[in-house]
Amino acid sequence: MKGGEKMTSDITQTLMTSLSNGLYAASAFIPKLIAGTVILLVGVILASIIKQVVVEVSKALNIESFLRRYGVPEAKEEFTWTNVLAEIVRWFVIIIFLIPTADVWGLPQIVTVLNTFLLYLPNVFVATVIALVGFVFARLAHDLVLASIHGVSRDTSKTVASVTRTAIVIFVILAVLNQLGVASDLIRILFTGFVAMVAIAGGIAFGLGGQGLAGDILDSIRKKLK
Repeated sequence: MKGGEKMTSDITQTLMTSLSNGLYAASAFIPKLIAGTVILLVGVILASIIKQVVVEVSKALNIESFLRRYGVPEAKEEFTWTNVLAEIVRWFVIIIFLIPTADVWGLPQIVTVLNTFLLYLPNVFVATVIALVGFVFARLAHDLVLASIHGVSRDTSKTVASVTRTAIVIFVILAVLNQLGVASDLIRILFTGFVAMVAIAGGIAFGLGGQGLAGDILDSIRKKLK
């Protein structure tokens, strides 16, 4: 009987100790939980305000209309380029506040992951800007080539302009992927190969297109020598 009472007492003592330790840990963590939550809430509110500021500035400058005018591919209404940039900025701010939040909560592994992501997020922003500027430049190059080519048919000039635009777009895509760090070595190889291909194709096209002119020049020289 005494053995049973002792076992019951030990179990009770163990449960009371576990409960006491749990309550102590909870009471010690609650202030950290509240402090971390406050930091996170401030970050979320501030991030939302900054996102709205970016959207309003874009509307004031008519950036979306400017991009459409220069042939930048349109996204869906909820995924406009302005929203994409604003969302990147929003998450950048949120992560900045998430790092001290995770630190207060005692989550060092999460802090390490967030720091890595925070360092990578600017690459996404820069890649988006490169894409926008590249698409605009591709359209400008297309219009410039179309307006400057003379002495050929309309279809030929359109073809040359379209090839120019496509080549620039491909360069832009490769630059974006390189900025994002997606298979950097492969992207460099593809970039080098594409440049070589364009150079060879341009040389061949120039050579074939200039055959008649070269023949006329040689005939003229031959006649003068005679």
